[in-house]
Amino acid sequence: MAEQQTAGMPSGDGQSVQFSIEKVYVKDLSLENPGAPQAFQLTEGPSIEIGLRSRGEQIQQDLYECVLTVTVTAKTATATVFLVEVAQAGIFGVRGVSPEQLQPILAVHCPNILFPFARETIADATMRAGFPPVQLAPINFETLYQQQLAQQHAAPAAAN
Repeated sequence: MAEQQTAGMPSGDGQSVQFSIEKVYVKDLSLENPGAPQAFQLTEGPSIEIGLRSRGEQIQQDLYECVLTVTVTAKTATATVFLVEVAQAGIFGVRGVSPEQLQPILAVHCPNILFPFARETIADATMRAGFPPVQLAPINFETLYQQQLAQQHAAPAAAN
């Protein structure tokens, strides 16, 4: 059963752009709790590292899968307390856009939709591992995308 929500808007060439959420799902979930049971007796909180990556690919005509992977690692000075990684995925219908318009949709809009689901999964997994839930702060995917574009444009200039 599809969780379909559709939004239509005119594109620059008068053609209607269609965007729909077909499905949101967990593609992969990993929890490692190597510090247990000693980790439950820590007097200091561990340091938390957060890794983030996303990818989007066409799976059929006008259908794209976007996968947002979030990795949370809690460490002390000497050991890993826990590690949680979720690959939160979605299938999105995108119609009536040029290739130049498609990339920002897959890199910004789709991860924005997926992030609250990934955030909830991370919080639930850390709680089930016996720790307080990790509440991830909001992420500005548009800023990350702009930074990535700037780095890509700077790399060829640095090579010359």
